[in-house]
Amino acid sequence: MQQTTDTILMIRPVNFRMNEQTAVNNYFQEDINLKNAEINTKAQQEFDVFVEKLEAVGINVVVESDDELMDTPDSIFPNNWVSFHNNGNIALYPMFAENRRKERREEVFIRLENEGFKIENIIDYTSAEDEGIFLEGTGSLILDRVSRKAYCALSPRADEDLFIEFCEDFEYTPVIFVANQTVNGKRLPIYHTNVMMCLAETFAVICLDAIDDKKERKNVLKHLKADGKEIIAISEAQMHQFAGNMLQLRGKEDKRYLIMSEAAHRSLTKDQVNKIEKHCSIISSSLETIETCGGGSARCMMAEVFLPKA
Repeated sequence: MQQTTDTILMIRPVNFRMNEQTAVNNYFQEDINLKNAEINTKAQQEFDVFVEKLEAVGINVVVESDDELMDTPDSIFPNNWVSFHNNGNIALYPMFAENRRKERREEVFIRLENEGFKIENIIDYTSAEDEGIFLEGTGSLILDRVSRKAYCALSPRADEDLFIEFCEDFEYTPVIFVANQTVNGKRLPIYHTNVMMCLAETFAVICLDAIDDKKERKNVLKHLKADGKEIIAISEAQMHQFAGNMLQLRGKEDKRYLIMSEAAHRSLTKDQVNKIEKHCSIISSSLETIETCGGGSARCMMAEVFLPKA
């Protein structure tokens, strides 16, 4: 089993804007003074340039267009509703925002099958929405697919019991903690684990300052070190520039790349960049509109495809 894949699913937006339903607990979102149509056009431009950069190094990007009739402003972030696994299983996740639930579309699976991937089973957790329980895919779960560990920062969008159920179903050891950020002088839960933590093959980028509980922080570090990961710590300020929202992928000739936004890249110190580049190359792309209005970045836009080939 590998930690990285060379294939990702990305959804090209048609109605991207600031999603009022997610803004209640995504403190990374900001309003910008543009009409929705302009915001969407800018997001499409950022999306297209990003895809070009990934394809240029041999990463296989399956681009599916969003469905205009659905009015799904956050469809650009597919990793929250689905995850793909190497045994052919797919997990479908319960989403906090009602208007995000329409992002789960069967056409996406048909497209992947047409691309030659094999889907065996769909494990569907979405009925938890009826009870107000959520677990938002690889936004909430950081998977170490080799060591079979799943890291999760509990929040209104990451329920502990459902997380443990996922770990039992998919055979992962749960590593649970709470990650906070300062909002108007208060410490409040970070909405998704993947904005404060990125797990690559041989290293982890993590905002340790977000884990206020010393025991929890120590436990997370213990697991990462036991699995031989070099720890690259980022500050809370860097986290707000999406420096935790990164993903390692494989391109042509099996070369490894750490994918991030330009804002994240700019926020890193020379020392942090050197540490990352000892392990792999960096690819960054400007995602300013997507980050500002969507409150998510490069990692959120990519759903890793680990499915076997048919």
